[in-house]
Amino acid sequence: MAATDKYVLRVTAGSSYDVDTHEVVPVNSAEPLKVSNDFMDVELNVRVQNYRGLPRNSPTTSAYFSQPPHDYNKDQYSISFRFTPKKPAASSAAETSSEEDDDDDDDDDAAKQPSNGISAADLQWGNDFDHPIRDRLPPGFNTAMGIVKWWIDPGLDGDAYADEPYLYGHALSSFNSVHVGKGENDPEKGGLWFDEGGDEEGMEARRAIGAPDDAKKRMKWGLRADSKEKWLFEHGKTYGVDFYNPYLDFGDFSLKLPGFTLPIMKYWDGQGLRYVLRNKSTGDTYLVVLFTLYLKEDVNEDGSLKPEALASNTSQAPGATTEPSKAKDEPEDQAALEEARKKLEGLDTGKSTKADDNNDDEGD
Repeated sequence: MAATDKYVLRVTAGSSYDVDTHEVVPVNSAEPLKVSNDFMDVELNVRVQNYRGLPRNSPTTSAYFSQPPHDYNKDQYSISFRFTPKKPAASSAAETSSEEDDDDDDDDDAAKQPSNGISAADLQWGNDFDHPIRDRLPPGFNTAMGIVKWWIDPGLDGDAYADEPYLYGHALSSFNSVHVGKGENDPEKGGLWFDEGGDEEGMEARRAIGAPDDAKKRMKWGLRADSKEKWLFEHGKTYGVDFYNPYLDFGDFSLKLPGFTLPIMKYWDGQGLRYVLRNKSTGDTYLVVLFTLYLKEDVNEDGSLKPEALASNTSQAPGATTEPSKAKDEPEDQAALEEARKKLEGLDTGKSTKADDNNDDEGD
């Protein structure tokens, strides 16, 4: 029986890791979902090609996928949102100044934060997990990561073998599109739409710090330490970003890279795929988007979950072991990497096709 016959996908979003505070995302709807906390206001669209998940009767696709470059790239999903950082309340600063001596390191990090925004050196986007996945990593994992870091985001950093695995990139070099301004909300394009660039004021701000107008060049520029120090996501100003690619197929739950496919369900341990927008220095969480699979038998007719479904989905799947995976020591498959390079050159994902050049400019 295929995975799609047994499971149903549900996408939720919130401003914290607590799923109980999340709302179900209306996937492929042009109407954005609003998420807010003390740090940030967010409007979010999630699109998934060939979607057959919750809520019931969700559109299977979005007008977004018929627009260039998504049509000829055959993009499979998009997480697109605009956000407005909030100025911290005066009380927060007072609380920070009254911390005990054993929290001095945290206070130092907070003191380094710009008073009028979030530094691009601190704003991160990526995935993390609550439980170890090292025992479930498949053969070929390091090869896949080599392709991902070469093509999708050379700035990725993390530890897949940690007790709480993570893989984060800096927002400035990770997002396919970054728009300084509110961008568009056009139903004919699937809702929120952000071209690389900005409104008139946003373009002036970008050019004042030397940020390129072109997405690929901005990503390469954004890998440099001095670029991240120059770029500030200012309090009270709105920014639009889009994250998309053709590699993660939610139709059959697999990661498909040129010349290389990983069947996710074969190694799945029950945890959801979580995307997080966070502050590297303070640990503040701004947005959490969670893709979770549930057994169809655990979903009521109206699309709500049965009480036992949430608890059962957070535990390890049957068959998971506690022995470390051998994938960590597995050498990269250079043939697969080379084939990926040849096939990826023609795609316009906004990512640079010259990772070696990118890495020359990269800085922490």
